[in-house]
Amino acid sequence: VLTPIGELEGVILADGTQVHLPPHLTTQLAGAVRTGDTVTVQGHRSSYVPLVVAASITDTNTGQTVVDTGPPPPGLRPPPPPPGVPPAGAQQMTVQGKVQQALYGPGGDVNGALLDDGTIVRIGPREAYLVAALLNPGQTLAAQGWGLTITYGRVVEAQAVGPSPGQMTQVAPLPPGFAYPPAAAPPPPPAPR
Repeated sequence: VLTPIGELEGVILADGTQVHLPPHLTTQLAGAVRTGDTVTVQGHRSSYVPLVVAASITDTNTGQTVVDTGPPPPGLRPPPPPPGVPPAGAQQMTVQGKVQQALYGPGGDVNGALLDDGTIVRIGPREAYLVAALLNPGQTLAAQGWGLTITYGRVVEAQAVGPSPGQMTQVAPLPPGFAYPPAAAPPPPPAPR
């Protein structure tokens, strides 16, 4: 699973479970785990989405293990580009495909989708809330934004999404203070008579 700047932040298991590791472990994860190999994961499984926040992941074929020991010391990672600034090497691109599955942040918030061709489409969690119907498995999703094609795959940070390239709408950050409606809000009381 790729971040918008091309770092690895986990893997997808054969059953569709997303395993999340922090992106500062990109080099270790890429060196230890190979596509198609069986892995053993230790961590916290979400009770409501197919997600495990991993403390460690071991490739059982090679015996190599990646352990999350916490964030790296300050200064060891370059800072990410500021919001709205594309990462180095990114190009504007449009992608389209069937959603294989939604993707999640470590807190279980939807933050993108995996398309059937392996492309990762990233959308901010607040914005994903507004286009949630497009991120359901089997839906056709078109996205336009800054993208990278690298050794690990292709990722697009969506600026616009829709059911087709001709029907996309801008995915702009929500204003500060935007409040989501409660998940199971009770109906409003009846009006006085």
